[in-house]
Amino acid sequence: MSNLRSWILKQLDAERGRWMLWLPVAMGLGIAVYFELPSEPALWVGPAAAIAALVAALFAPSGSFARALAIGAAASAVGLGLVAWRTASLAAPTLSRPLFSINVEGRIADIQRLPDGVRVVLEAVRLKGNGVPPAEMMPLKVRVSLGKGAPRLTVGDRLLVLANLSPPAGPAAPGAFDFQRVAWYQQLGAVGYALAPAAIIEHGKPNGLLRTLDALRADVTERIMKALPGPAGGVAAALLAGEQTAVDKDVAQAMRDSGLAHILSISGLHIVFVVGLVMGLVRYGIALIPPLALRIDAKKVAAVLALMAALFYTALAGAPVPAQRACAMAGFALLAILLDRTALSLRLVAWSAVIVLTAAPESLTGASFQMSFAAVVALIAGWEAASGWRRRLHERAEGMRHRWAWRLTAALGASLATTLIASAATGAFAAYHFNRVSLLGVAANLVGVPLTGFWIMPWGLLAMLLMPFGLEAIALVPMGWGVDGLNAIARHVAAWPDAATLVPSLPGASLWLLTVGGLWLCLWRRRWRLAGLPVAVIGLLLGPPPAPDLLMSEDGRVLGLRDERGQVHVASARTDRFVSDAWARRQGQEGAKRWTVSADQQAAGLGCATGLCRWRKGPWRVALVSDDRRLAEACGSADIVLATVDAQARCRGPRLVIDRRDAWREGAQALWLDDLGVRRETANARRGDRPWVPNSSMRQTAPLKAPGA
Repeated sequence: MSNLRSWILKQLDAERGRWMLWLPVAMGLGIAVYFELPSEPALWVGPAAAIAALVAALFAPSGSFARALAIGAAASAVGLGLVAWRTASLAAPTLSRPLFSINVEGRIADIQRLPDGVRVVLEAVRLKGNGVPPAEMMPLKVRVSLGKGAPRLTVGDRLLVLANLSPPAGPAAPGAFDFQRVAWYQQLGAVGYALAPAAIIEHGKPNGLLRTLDALRADVTERIMKALPGPAGGVAAALLAGEQTAVDKDVAQAMRDSGLAHILSISGLHIVFVVGLVMGLVRYGIALIPPLALRIDAKKVAAVLALMAALFYTALAGAPVPAQRACAMAGFALLAILLDRTALSLRLVAWSAVIVLTAAPESLTGASFQMSFAAVVALIAGWEAASGWRRRLHERAEGMRHRWAWRLTAALGASLATTLIASAATGAFAAYHFNRVSLLGVAANLVGVPLTGFWIMPWGLLAMLLMPFGLEAIALVPMGWGVDGLNAIARHVAAWPDAATLVPSLPGASLWLLTVGGLWLCLWRRRWRLAGLPVAVIGLLLGPPPAPDLLMSEDGRVLGLRDERGQVHVASARTDRFVSDAWARRQGQEGAKRWTVSADQQAAGLGCATGLCRWRKGPWRVALVSDDRRLAEACGSADIVLATVDAQARCRGPRLVIDRRDAWREGAQALWLDDLGVRRETANARRGDRPWVPNSSMRQTAPLKAPGA
């Protein structure tokens, strides 16, 4: 043990120059711990822990690993304190129950173009109708889908619309995506859809810089969609204005299956072209004027203007996390030019992560943050690891007769390597968040990325420059040709057999192991970094957790079961495609179907008929009731009853009864049945006592024993 300790300290000392790269990792660890806590920590916990860690760092020897550990602990405490403070500062009322046929009045804060209509976010909201909450409980923001035929809208207009509203939806199943948490950080108190055409009751102008940018983004999107109607316009709007909601659903699915979905997210590719275009135009423009070029540093002037352009473009796109990361990295690189310093790539990534996590610590849990930083860290680490090999190849190429062939081969090899590394780095995160892995993304990216970089984006940036003059169509039309080609590539590759595959949901431990193993592999430089590989492999080999046998949606209106083959079925009178598809996707299946049984099973009393489904697993007889008139019959013959109607007070015979009121209080329900007993889990208990969880007091349910046990 003494020798092992000495060896580890020796390795750490040799990697002293890389210690700083773990600062955002430590900060992210504190944020991740916050979201794993079963209850909300006090606001003083983070600052107190940070102060204690900093005091320990002051007393630790200068330059020692002990001091580095103390600084890391302080960064973790800062991360925890930041996210706890942000959670508390964004507290806003949320609807407690659905409201029907309500007059919703509010000022438009954001406009999102959809393939089949428009979706708006309203602020300064007033609700009129039966059951509306008092003024002090009125939601700050409401999101309403208006559908087709909406009037011409601009940010700042005051809108009146008749709509159905409901609270933000919770997870479709315990452990599934939590939209309520996302809505909390957006201060979104209700979502809904219009029942009649909306009316503008007051034209207004956006107030403040952010609202002005929102209005500009909406105007840019509208111009793009007008010049490029159809699927090409939606993709162009996503590339230039960050409006991914405008992308046609079929095109978006083809992009995901072909591995090209990352192109739709404004990130490094887009920011680099903006920075490169501005720097090129400014530097070469100054060079054309010799007296001016002799008196000023054209490179630094170009760097300043390129930085301003990058900041403006990021803000115009709504500042998604990948764009924030890319803009921060570009900003540090341009700052290094201004200071005549050399930029260290992974240090840029580290400081970019610190900036993003400081501004929006909750973004750590999102797929966008994780996949964006995983890709760029892996690419830079791979580039560094191959530096010696690349140098030797270039030295050998100096004596070649046909250097152009070497350069072409090197470019193709770099493109292939980049795609492979990025796909490997993000594949596990895509599987965790979306239950989908693209297997043929390399082929699509080898063609799609150059097409985007050398044709689509240059025309798109030219269109942005021409928009103030109303001439954007000149550039958008040829851009649309390229977008049509990109869409064709996506559809063609997605149609190949096994282009993409669905995978069951990975456990949370897999995400932790994959992240730790990947960071260990990428952030260190010496051979001991290879120890990260088995850690990541173990994370992949953990496999999915056991799938539940019975499911109930959070509104208590959709019931599901998993048959002996593992297929998820809907076994209730009502279906909800979003919920049922989420259930099936978590099991690695394309979609849930209505439950049907064979003739033999029907003869044995199984199957569905008029609001009552009967199912059996082992010793358990299960009844799924969606018709109040069949409740008594179900309660007299089943051990477990799941009901979309009120059943607790009237159903005394079964050993376990779960009705819609249980779902309203506890969230989505999941049950596992075996010969020994029943295990029950609820979405609210899984999430803990957190501000975004309705009725957040956790309920402890004692496990049941099997009949006769």
